[in-house]
Amino acid sequence: MGMSTDIAWEEWGRRDPYFGVFTNPKYRRAEMTDSSRLEFFESGKWQVDHILNIIRHHVNPTFAPKKVLDFGCGVGRLLVPFASVAAEVFGLDVSTSMLQEARRNCDAHSLPDVRLFHSNDDLTALTDSFDLIHSCIVFQHIPVLRGRAILKRLLQHLCPGGIGAIQMTYSKARFEETHGVAPPDELPAMDGPPDIAVTTNDDPEIQMNPYNANEILFLLQQRGVKKLYIEFTDHGGELGLYLFFQMPE
Repeated sequence: MGMSTDIAWEEWGRRDPYFGVFTNPKYRRAEMTDSSRLEFFESGKWQVDHILNIIRHHVNPTFAPKKVLDFGCGVGRLLVPFASVAAEVFGLDVSTSMLQEARRNCDAHSLPDVRLFHSNDDLTALTDSFDLIHSCIVFQHIPVLRGRAILKRLLQHLCPGGIGAIQMTYSKARFEETHGVAPPDELPAMDGPPDIAVTTNDDPEIQMNPYNANEILFLLQQRGVKKLYIEFTDHGGELGLYLFFQMPE
């Protein structure tokens, strides 16, 4: 069921892990400088601050996470700033090479207690519950049927009153004439041939899979979510939703 994306992500982790996260030429292994590396991690600090500000303004004004999971943690761009605000931080990723790089980055920031786990579709590495589960620019790289099932399992690891901050793509800017709905000749990939982001011929594939927003909202309401705050995202025409919500107490 679309496991090629897992193989590709491991290959990104081995070859070019930072560019695999942000496809900007300055993050290529051969082009990476101390300045661009610093900028990469500063973007993580900004994002964590932004996430917490949104949660406190729109979901729970007194929120102070104690136990955080970053699903699809990659090289640890967000693990480091999450560790500055939470007592326990967990990273989950499908790529062993990405996790190895994340461990090096956490150690470089004197964060040996950040816990890293290899991910699979059943999330068998997870035995804990969390008061914050976060994921950004991850689900779009997972085929829809798999990603939807993974999200359902992730929600089971949110403790009562826990908060989710989950970003996923739902459409593409080029679908303007059909009001954001994929035309019949360009239906979103489920387990069929994926939409591949263009990098170079030598790079592993990067799948770009939009999800059906109705299915995701239905899933959240089924789990008892009463209120939802949404921030729109746009990564090069890949239109997304950053969903912020709280599980029932």
